[in-house]
Amino acid sequence: MSQTETTSNAAPLWGGRFSATPEGALELFGASLGFDQRLWPYDIAGSRAHAKMLGAQEILSAQDVDAILQGLDQVAAAIKAGELAFDPAQDEDVHMAVERELTARIGAAGGRLHTGRSRNDQSVTDLRLFAKDQAWALWEALGALAEACIARARQEMGVVMPGYTHLQPAQPVLFSHHLLAYGWMFLRDMERMAQAAAAADKSPLGAAALAGTTYPLDRFQTASELGMSAPIPNSMDAVADRDFAADLIYACSMAQMHLSRLCEELVVWSSAEFGFIEMDDAHSTGSSIMPQKKNPDFCELVRGKTGRVYGDLMSLLTVLKGLPLTYDKDLQEDKEPLFDAVDTVAGSVDACCGMIATMKVKRDAMASASHEGYMAATDLADCLVGQGMPFREAHGVVGRLVADCVAQGLTLQQLTLDELRSYSPLFDQGALEAVKIDQVVAQRTTYGGTAPVAVEHQLQEIQEALASQRQARIQAS
Repeated sequence: MSQTETTSNAAPLWGGRFSATPEGALELFGASLGFDQRLWPYDIAGSRAHAKMLGAQEILSAQDVDAILQGLDQVAAAIKAGELAFDPAQDEDVHMAVERELTARIGAAGGRLHTGRSRNDQSVTDLRLFAKDQAWALWEALGALAEACIARARQEMGVVMPGYTHLQPAQPVLFSHHLLAYGWMFLRDMERMAQAAAAADKSPLGAAALAGTTYPLDRFQTASELGMSAPIPNSMDAVADRDFAADLIYACSMAQMHLSRLCEELVVWSSAEFGFIEMDDAHSTGSSIMPQKKNPDFCELVRGKTGRVYGDLMSLLTVLKGLPLTYDKDLQEDKEPLFDAVDTVAGSVDACCGMIATMKVKRDAMASASHEGYMAATDLADCLVGQGMPFREAHGVVGRLVADCVAQGLTLQQLTLDELRSYSPLFDQGALEAVKIDQVVAQRTTYGGTAPVAVEHQLQEIQEALASQRQARIQAS
């Protein structure tokens, strides 16, 4: 009589060697079904590929393969319809849950599906398929966010705002230029997601527990069936490797960091002290006690969630740091950090897309602030350099001039030519033009600069870069 026929539904599929098994709280502590059940589509996909290969290699009969494939379709349909509930008290993990249900439906053929396969290669196959899918999903979402930045940059073309260093007014820039800085960050995040997808795109299926198997498995067939580029060459590495998961969480950490930086600026800009933007009501909340409040809560939440994504990366790296080859139960802890990281970034990207698209830009407030903070000082020094004065000397002259303006409550734009010449006779009529904020911006025409002509070129370039990534994705799929 087969093991399948002698084992009750409640007993673990590995229970033959044991006279007792974990019960109660200990059983639940060791179970992963509570979180790995989301892998069921990938578990069924891996099982289908494995069954087809077993049939092609004549390890299983055609009748068994047909029964298994039909049974797996039935299990998938039942899960989708909500007719099959996962129960951690009955099954340790998603692999056991699917196999138990399959066997209950088709009988002994279900028990033969596991021929030549271990949960070691099965579980990491599931996780690799999940990671690959999620990496590409985040790639798409980040592309949409980059598009939102590009679209808003086009919409606000010509709006001038203060640029900052040390959060102190430094030089005026186009608001479009500032937004595109984030657009480029999100394009780099897309590249990291594509790299993470490529890292996951290798098949461990058929490596079995760690040493391969005596059955004549065709691992190239299963890799192809799963849409993966190739099988992993070393069976021990195949079941022990979680680099791909760390790669994806790292990509998530970088993306969340960029989202956090963006949200920090949105919080600052929407404050009463800055007043550069106003968040849409749908992306804000109020106060339970102060009726006047409009809080950028979702920006703050994205910023706050960055720590948990960083924690997910550190969690997995810590799990992996001292593990001997090959499989150890520690590796059950690979899933929750990965799930949490991809879910957190997906939600954060979606929130930021909406905020960028709907925020109100207060152009007049930005323009007014651009005349404060003596942000034309560098251009004034450059006027002296143009007349032959060494830059360091020009820096000192304009520094003294600015100090006097601060003391007198004057802006650079309020100074007359005679007042400028009292600091240096080298100042000419061009100095009065040089301190005009629009002129300050327009002069930054170097590649990557903030002048309108340079930003127009940058808009075209970032759109082409985004299109190139998407074209590469189409060609690779």
